[in-house]
Amino acid sequence: MKTENRIFSQVYSYLEQGSRFVDKRHLTVLSWMVTALLSSQSLNQARWEPFVQSRAEQANSYQRRWNRFCQNGRVAVEKIYIPLILKAIETWKEKGERLYLAIDTTLLWNQYCFVYLAVVCGGRAVPLMWMGLEHGSASLAFEKYEPLLDRAKGYLQGFENVMLLYFARLQLAFFTQGQ
Repeated sequence: MKTENRIFSQVYSYLEQGSRFVDKRHLTVLSWMVTALLSSQSLNQARWEPFVQSRAEQANSYQRRWNRFCQNGRVAVEKIYIPLILKAIETWKEKGERLYLAIDTTLLWNQYCFVYLAVVCGGRAVPLMWMGLEHGSASLAFEKYEPLLDRAKGYLQGFENVMLLYFARLQLAFFTQGQ
């Protein structure tokens, strides 16, 4: 069995466990995308072709396949991604360990502010959820990113010990369960 096939099988079974796909074809496409990303070690979709099993004969067929998946309104990123992250951190909840979350902003083209909330794990920030705002500064008032924290609270029910790490560009907000 080729390495890509083994990776695909593992990715497919992992995605199948945590996510609710209505159409299994979406699961297959996403699994091949992740497999190609890992195998090629590149975000450039043109480099993914050698790592994907497909009947496609032209390179642009692969591009169209990825674009169709990304533009498909029935594919809800939040319903795929968040259950996977929650599954990965559920042992922390079971053990009662502290969950560290980091919130930060990035300004794009001096016009859009990207706010992301990440789980801190092993010295890395793994994105949990994010939102984009039309805002000309990376400094935000609490009211602007409060909806993101409210959504996170809903997903993180049962985590007793949560610490939010924030950066100076954001007004301090307290994020505690039970409020």
